[in-house]
Amino acid sequence: MAMDPHHPTPAYLSFWRERHLCTLTTPRPDGTPHVVPVGVTYDPEAGVARVLASRTSAKVRNILAAEAAEAAGASGARVAVCQVDGRRWATLEGHARVRTEAAEIAEGERRYEERYGRPPRPNPQRAVIEITLTRAMGQKPLLTP
Repeated sequence: MAMDPHHPTPAYLSFWRERHLCTLTTPRPDGTPHVVPVGVTYDPEAGVARVLASRTSAKVRNILAAEAAEAAGASGARVAVCQVDGRRWATLEGHARVRTEAAEIAEGERRYEERYGRPPRPNPQRAVIEITLTRAMGQKPLLTP
């Protein structure tokens, strides 16, 4: 079932505020999916999910390659983040871009610490993958008001 990511149900939002390891799926340049474990924060008011990453990581390189392809006329980096806890699951989809501005990194780190209860490990090569959300999906009970 799908819903508007800007207007999640209380149960859906609560699930995204619990401490869970998530996955991020990005498209490789050849179109195959690249799936890695990540921490994710969800900001429904802004319609954004954030993932902290190293600027040299494969996930960042995949998004940058998709951005370059977008400039050349392709669709850009369509990504998904997902979390599972037993039978409960939730997925957020959208378009990703890599942010390297100090204010964006600080905001990503703040939200990570808020959700995961500890600051992220130091990383001088830190970037934030900012996902402008287009769809939210999940287990039916999480979507029902």
